[in-house]
Amino acid sequence: MAQIKIFSGRATRYLAEKIALSYGQPLGEVQVTVFSDGEFNTSFEENLRGHNVFIVQSTFPPAENLFELLMLVDAAKRASARHIIVVIPYFGFARQDRKDKPRVPITAKLIANLITAAGVNRIITIDLHADQIQGFFDLPVDHLYASSIFLPYIKNLNLPNLVFASPDTGGTRRAAAYAKAMDTGFVICYKQRLKANMVETMQLIGDVRGKDVILLDDIIDTGGTITKAAQIMVDNGANSVRCMCTHPILSGNAYDRLENSAFDEIIVTDTIPLKRASSKIKVLTTADLLADVIKRVENFESISSLFQFK
Repeated sequence: MAQIKIFSGRATRYLAEKIALSYGQPLGEVQVTVFSDGEFNTSFEENLRGHNVFIVQSTFPPAENLFELLMLVDAAKRASARHIIVVIPYFGFARQDRKDKPRVPITAKLIANLITAAGVNRIITIDLHADQIQGFFDLPVDHLYASSIFLPYIKNLNLPNLVFASPDTGGTRRAAAYAKAMDTGFVICYKQRLKANMVETMQLIGDVRGKDVILLDDIIDTGGTITKAAQIMVDNGANSVRCMCTHPILSGNAYDRLENSAFDEIIVTDTIPLKRASSKIKVLTTADLLADVIKRVENFESISSLFQFK
């Protein structure tokens, strides 16, 4: 069996180091040279010939993070790596997964084309914004779920009147899956937007009086939707309100909004690094999950069994 090596781009090195430690081997050496005009070059500082190469890099903005990933893939291909597997904890630009009005790109598909053309053999990612993005790739995609990290944490909370909530109708399937795993109910918020990142109205569908609510989402961007949903829960008699979100984008005034929100706690993962610490935000690592999946890929073992909750 071919040996494996784990490398990282600059954006996700903090996570790749934890993945390599959990896997049981050192993180490979990558050198990035930056020229005075901002152009940069990447190089692997060790032999890759005949190895299975795992490259860890989330593709959150700036777009340099995506381009650096593509450069690393191209370098690995030209260095005669046996297989190139990219680990993209957060797949950026995934919100642009369809044409919702005329004359706009389907950027998630464009990025899928770029990654495929660069020479990738397999992709590992966590909680895509839309499940159908897997179909944009003509190669294997291991779509992992943060539920394997969040559910044990929820169980340890021992909340007496647990109910899950989705901040919008698009997250109904996620809330239903968590509710089934924990044998409890769920509620939904119905929202209408005037434009992106701005919620006009929101109504609650379901009863949360006396309940311990956990709002579920894949991303928090500006925090407008999720904090408004939290306030609605409190206004309708919720006993406590928490949030579980996989990807903490947290742009604009998100940190201030979350600090001043009705949330008791906001639980996120480390697919994106926090820009600053917050007393309300708790970070759970994805490193052990990703290291386990890397081992399973190498040993041709089942990955879906990781997400079969009883």
